[in-house]
Amino acid sequence: MFTAAVQNCKDIIACGFDVNKTFIFSDFEYVGGAFYRTIIDIQRCVSMNQVRGIFGLTQDDNIGKIGFPAVQAAPSFPGVFPHIFGSRKDVRCLIPCAIDQDPYFRMTRDVAPRLGYMKPALIEARFFPALQGESGKMSASDPNSAVFVNDTAKQIKDKINKYAFSGGGATLEEHRANGANLDVDVPWKYLNFFMEDDSKLANIGREYGAGRMLTGEVKAELVALLTDIVGRHQKARAQVTEDIVDAFMAVRPMHSALKR
Repeated sequence: MFTAAVQNCKDIIACGFDVNKTFIFSDFEYVGGAFYRTIIDIQRCVSMNQVRGIFGLTQDDNIGKIGFPAVQAAPSFPGVFPHIFGSRKDVRCLIPCAIDQDPYFRMTRDVAPRLGYMKPALIEARFFPALQGESGKMSASDPNSAVFVNDTAKQIKDKINKYAFSGGGATLEEHRANGANLDVDVPWKYLNFFMEDDSKLANIGREYGAGRMLTGEVKAELVALLTDIVGRHQKARAQVTEDIVDAFMAVRPMHSALKR
């Protein structure tokens, strides 16, 4: 599990984070001291009934599930990172996450004032649909359910062309007459996530929705876009060594990172 975490760190670092302003940690290595004290403080503030109500736990769930919400909540507070914030409590945390994480941080916001901290704020992101459509689910166990950052250009092209669910017409005549159903079309949804040119995206939506642009053309746009993004990411990731990962994960004084 820790090995997988290190590999994830490389992907994060490859996105362009500054080592002078970024601390990446693993619970396996960092829990203890101020972190563990904060976990205990949070656990004192949340009853068993609250945890069961928030997360739907039952008597059959293991005790790890009961204790984990406090572990996830703790890094929302600056006291967990004395090497960065010292003894300050007036620092608000901004948490980008998917909607499934919302219960953890609603609990955290309830606890924060009782511990003397500011409530964290959230930016909640939408899920990527699986390539097979909204009814499916992305999964690492199903390599055809998503495009991964270690896919080759050929794999990206094959996945999009073979597995990306289309909202286009069943026949050319039907498509020309009725246009594509953009509400279910996966290539169109992916373009909305990744295409930065808003005017080009809007034009594709108009043309495809009206049937003047074909599914194959939309998929070709997505293939070219993802191939470029993934290719650039892979080149950047190749430059991330184990020593660089260690530098990001090292507990070191970072008070200067707070200077404006």
